[in-house]
Amino acid sequence: MSYHIRPSEHFTAEFKAVGTEQLTLAVTALTDRPQGLPEAVHEARKNFKRLRSLYRLAAADIPAFRRSENARIRNMARTLSTSRDATALVEVSRHLLDHAENNDERAALKRIGKVLTARRDERAAEGSQLEECVAAAISTCGRALDALSRITFQDGGKKGARRIAKGWRKALERAAAALQACADTTDAHLFHELRKRSQDYRFYLDILQRLWPSAMHAKRVEVTKIVDLLGHHNDLALLASLVDEQPHLLGKSEDVAYLLSAVITRQKILREQALTVAASAFRDDPKAESRKIRLLWQDAV
Repeated sequence: MSYHIRPSEHFTAEFKAVGTEQLTLAVTALTDRPQGLPEAVHEARKNFKRLRSLYRLAAADIPAFRRSENARIRNMARTLSTSRDATALVEVSRHLLDHAENNDERAALKRIGKVLTARRDERAAEGSQLEECVAAAISTCGRALDALSRITFQDGGKKGARRIAKGWRKALERAAAALQACADTTDAHLFHELRKRSQDYRFYLDILQRLWPSAMHAKRVEVTKIVDLLGHHNDLALLASLVDEQPHLLGKSEDVAYLLSAVITRQKILREQALTVAASAFRDDPKAESRKIRLLWQDAV
């Protein structure tokens, strides 16, 4: 099974299979850890994001399930976020280093990168708390699997088409609202919301990619660029927050000044690039696009 739903099959079975696969992959990642625990956590959190998007797609038919399971999975992912955040800060410091404007800034960013790497490694060494969070997450996945097993939908081509079209339209409407909210602002939270809504759309393009492979692929390329750009933007916001909370953590004030200047400059560029791509990716009317999806689904049944 892959992250696809086939219109020709019973929707209940397809929905359960996709959801079960994501939970199983998360448990496997957290248990086997072939590339270490931080990467395992990262992979599991990606599975959780796909799962929450899947549940949103069919939310109109399962409102109570969607609310309870969304809260369960969101809270589970948050317990694992501390380890990932420390790694993300190391990665974004390297991103800044790649775009350093002069040698002094580059030297400062190298020193800060070493501090962040040491901080990440220290947290990894203090693994007992994270291990407890991982064990709890694996247990929670078991309960989520049990809840998913009890879900049923009214199957049928037209019912499935309407269900998918409604979820698709709402996803695009939320993305359009998020994009509009980002106009004339630098608020990191609003841009993070645009990233989340873009992630939803990307996952839906994956789920239904077989309906119209060429068009879905082209859209996915655009939306992935938004997600990547705003992922860097969000990590930079986390780094700036760390400076606010612990101003002496990253060394001497001159280095911190270089860092904040680099963060501000890079975030501005990332916002502008993301908004340009988003204006193209979300240019179509949500109602018109969802009607196309409904017709494509019906034709594929």
